[in-house]
Amino acid sequence: MSRRRILVVDDDPRLLHVVSMYLGIEGYEVVTADNGEQGLAEVAAQRPDLIILDVMMPGLDGLECCRRLKSDEATRTIPVLMFTALSRDDDVERGRVAGADRFINKPFSLIGLGAVIRSFLTEGSSVPA
Repeated sequence: MSRRRILVVDDDPRLLHVVSMYLGIEGYEVVTADNGEQGLAEVAAQRPDLIILDVMMPGLDGLECCRRLKSDEATRTIPVLMFTALSRDDDVERGRVAGADRFINKPFSLIGLGAVIRSFLTEGSSVPA
């Protein structure tokens, strides 16, 4: 059985490192990108099973990246989790409108993140190749 692939897109290199290490230990194949444009390129090249996007990034932010993913027939079924330091109702609503499947508030627990990821990847939501 092949390992599930997770793409993590965040402009904070420390967060990318910590999350990548944790998810690798949990048995996932992890691909990272440090901005939205690179994230979209990785999606096209590697077809992840789940995507974690930071909301606030320079250039193409996570909300626009999510909109593009969810409006594309080829990628709309990939679950998108969004990291956010924003917690106002209108911020969450903008993410929902963009198509985000779940929000993870910063700061977050790695164990909690792992539980959320498992819930998405074990719901029978196998992503077709």
